[in-house]
Amino acid sequence: MAALGSPARTLRGLLRELRYMNEATGRPYRDTAAYRYLVKAFRAHRVTSEKLCRAQHELHFQAATYLCLLRSIREHVALHQEFHGKGERSVEESAGLVGLKLPQQPGGKGWEP
Repeated sequence: MAALGSPARTLRGLLRELRYMNEATGRPYRDTAAYRYLVKAFRAHRVTSEKLCRAQHELHFQAATYLCLLRSIREHVALHQEFHGKGERSVEESAGLVGLKLPQQPGGKGWEP
């Protein structure tokens, strides 16, 4: 995580991940305790007139780290569902999974001269 970006961008990213998680339940993400906590924490740690506000930077770093975790988990689950072993696959299915195509035999499968 090289650059943190702006706190507003991090908050939007966290709220987007909350929406993804709550799609399965069907209830609005704004009704969750996590949404209320995030908004309250970001409002409490806004930029102040101080030159260096350590609490704000710590919160932003923790939020960005948590956002990275949530995105990684979501992407991992999606990849796991796509590539999870479904038992024995045929040679054609295995080749198609990695983007290859088997050559066609002239007389079809099992062709003999």
